[in-house]
Amino acid sequence: MKIEHLEEHVNDYRSSIKTVVDKRLLWKTKTKNLLIKTLKTIVKLYDIGWKVQELSWIHNNEAVNITFDSFPTELIDCTNLIPAYQFLPGGALIFSQSYNGDIYIFMLFPEIENLPKENNVVELGTYTPETISEKLIIEKVDEFLKEMIRWEVPSVKSKVGY
Repeated sequence: MKIEHLEEHVNDYRSSIKTVVDKRLLWKTKTKNLLIKTLKTIVKLYDIGWKVQELSWIHNNEAVNITFDSFPTELIDCTNLIPAYQFLPGGALIFSQSYNGDIYIFMLFPEIENLPKENNVVELGTYTPETISEKLIIEKVDEFLKEMIRWEVPSVKSKVGY
C-alpha cells in the first residue's frame, strides 16, 4: 500500500471534524437557546413544581433539562391529609449534547432509596441540532409527563407481587 492511498480517509477525517464543529456551533448559537426558551415558557405556563437547569459536563459537553424540583403548591393542602407522604424530586427530561455534537434526549425517574436503579433511564432518541424544534421539544415534554404519570401511578399488572 502506498501513502497516497491514505488521502481519501484523511479527507474524510477532516470532513468529520468539520461536521462535529458545525453541530457544536449550532448548539451554542441556536439549539441551546431554543431549548432554554421553550422549557422556561412551559415552566411559567404550567407551574407544577419543575424548573429548567443548564448543565456543563465533562469535556465541554452541555445539557439543558427540565426537572421536578418541588411539590406543586396547589396540592400542598391535600398532602397535609397524609402526614407520611413524601414528594420525591428528581424526575428529569434531559437534552444533552454528546461528544459528536448530536443531542441525546433521555429521562430520569426520581431515585428511591433501596430500590434498583437499572430502569431509572428511558432513552428518547438522538437528534442532530438542526432537527431540534419547538414542536419536538414539546413532544418530548409530553412523553416525559406521560412516563412520569405511569411512574407515579403504575398499572396494577406491573406491580411487584401480582
